[in-house]
Amino acid sequence: MALGVLAVPRIPQPASYHCLADARSWFGVPNTLNVLSNLPFAYVGVLGLMASLGPDSRRSDRFATPWERWPYVALFTGVALTSIGSAYYHLAPDNARLVWDRLPMALGFMGLLSAVLAERVGVVTARRWFPLLLALGPISVLYWSWTEHHGAGDLRLYGLVHFGSFVVFALLILLYRPRYSGVAYFVVALVTYAAAMAFDRTDHQVFAVGHLVSGHTLKHLTAAGAVYFLVAMLRTRVPVTLPVSGGLPLPRS
Repeated sequence: MALGVLAVPRIPQPASYHCLADARSWFGVPNTLNVLSNLPFAYVGVLGLMASLGPDSRRSDRFATPWERWPYVALFTGVALTSIGSAYYHLAPDNARLVWDRLPMALGFMGLLSAVLAERVGVVTARRWFPLLLALGPISVLYWSWTEHHGAGDLRLYGLVHFGSFVVFALLILLYRPRYSGVAYFVVALVTYAAAMAFDRTDHQVFAVGHLVSGHTLKHLTAAGAVYFLVAMLRTRVPVTLPVSGGLPLPRS
């Protein structure tokens, strides 16, 4: 994927990206629904941090090793901060503010990727990659911002971090067996996030149906729902049964 990204021309941020369908202002708040629909990110982010760090998270069946909680801490911290960064961006959408929207999201993507690496490939591998991935996420956003500032905007690295992560998630699910139950929650979370991206792409079309709510507002709500499924996964999961041979873990029947 990295070679493929390098093979295509640079991708600048389209100016039309900031022209969202619902620009209504209520009670003096610009773009009200796009701003307020970020509140669920704060809610699910806090729920996730409680599931990762709260007293109940000390159960040995939630995290087989204490380190495994930290990728989830990065994920849910990114989600909680997205509620602030995205709200700030939607008050007056432009490239400068979009940086603060994307930085916490990139942190969250890399936290989740590290968590899946730990649970599918191995904790040792994930610990090696964790600091590199956490750095790569914000760097991809800052690189895009720097290139835009110099008149040669380039979204390729951020696109690799954002959309490439989901390709890796799918490959890890297909190629490696899980160490914990709750795979269905994770798959539903991915499908729900894909629906959020579809709402985002059809922002104006959705708003044109009755002018009640825009696709971008629904994107926020649906993406927060995807995170909630990850919280539910953490709350309910248990280690899978290990086979007698000592090979890869098998899911419970």
